[in-house]
Amino acid sequence: MSQSNYVVDTLISAKSIAARIEDLAKEIELEFKGTDKLIVVGLLRGSFVFIADLVRELNLPVEVDFLEASSYGDEMVSSKEVRILKDLRGAIEGKDVLLVEDIVDTGFTLHHVTNLLWSRSPAKLKTIALLDKPSRRETEIKADWTGFEIPDEFVVGYGIDYAQRNRNLSFIGKVRFVEQ
Repeated sequence: MSQSNYVVDTLISAKSIAARIEDLAKEIELEFKGTDKLIVVGLLRGSFVFIADLVRELNLPVEVDFLEASSYGDEMVSSKEVRILKDLRGAIEGKDVLLVEDIVDTGFTLHHVTNLLWSRSPAKLKTIALLDKPSRRETEIKADWTGFEIPDEFVVGYGIDYAQRNRNLSFIGKVRFVEQ
């Protein structure tokens, strides 16, 4: 189907996202209280807006790094094969780490990346996902914190794309395909 054959309906408003991030930041601050530095690892590309807003709410010393993994390409369904396209720049051994994911769907990406990071011996590793689709889970994994649980809808916005489009929307929207 052509990329122009769809509309985006609001699922979660920008205001709701901002309020939830404030609450999540408070919980993360409690978990990492006393850390000399929290390394916040964003999974590119979908998490970049979420990570920017989240770190601005954290009252902790933070370092930001990114890792890019892909299991989708330009498709709407996961290939189940997770590829690391960009690795971390810095070492995480002995460090406190927060892995930031945009959406947990099948769970393959979060499972793969979590195992990869644990193999690098961080002092503590916690995970946060803006969105969770538990009905689609194919692995036994759950983020330590979740912004919103959503139904099995294809979503875009707030950094999440469909074929590299719609990342710039300030809200989370569900894609609805239309006839032309």
